[in-house]
Amino acid sequence: MAPMHRDDTPQTGTAWTLVVPLRPLSRAKSRLAAAAGEELRPRLALAFAQDTVAAALACPLVEGVVVVTDDPLAGAELAALGARVVPDVPAGGLNPALGHGEAVVRAERPRAAVAALNADLPALRPVELARVLGAARVHRRSFLADAAGVGTTLLAASGGTALAPAFGGPSRVRHLRSGAVELALPDVASVRRDVDTGEDLAAALALGVGPHTLRTSAASPT
Repeated sequence: MAPMHRDDTPQTGTAWTLVVPLRPLSRAKSRLAAAAGEELRPRLALAFAQDTVAAALACPLVEGVVVVTDDPLAGAELAALGARVVPDVPAGGLNPALGHGEAVVRAERPRAAVAALNADLPALRPVELARVLGAARVHRRSFLADAAGVGTTLLAASGGTALAPAFGGPSRVRHLRSGAVELALPDVASVRRDVDTGEDLAAALALGVGPHTLRTSAASPT
């Protein structure tokens, strides 16, 4: 099937609102349990989200972060960092949560520039996120693949364009087929480095993680 038409009309404005979905900590990051232990797993999931949100809020191209979660502890901790926390009303998984977050933003500002960002980017650097969002500004809809080149860590939609998220598994191909432009950028490793496994965590630690993940990972048996 041929890809949908890509509208690459440059957009004005620089400020983005990020939507960050987070599952309840009791169910988050299940694949990390083998490496970190079941007790540490939810603490790491929270630490990843804290470092992700803190770095995102420190990015000069970000005007706000909306976290979609039903977890009371995570909601409180991320709100304390400056995020707006909304409940996961659809309770239908990742993509419905992102759609809900987008709808909350667009109900107030229909033409807002909105980007979905994974909650598991503990090495995220504001300057690298700014490079990605700066590149996304010239496309109506674009995305950044994860470090493996299979999934997606960021999906951006400007000028009121629908986000139309298709996260989960091999989402890079789905986003390409939906007409989103892939952002091929050097020097943005921290924006691509999501963490699902012990190996991923080791790679993130090698990049340099934020303080919450650094403290929490120090308690890991690995």
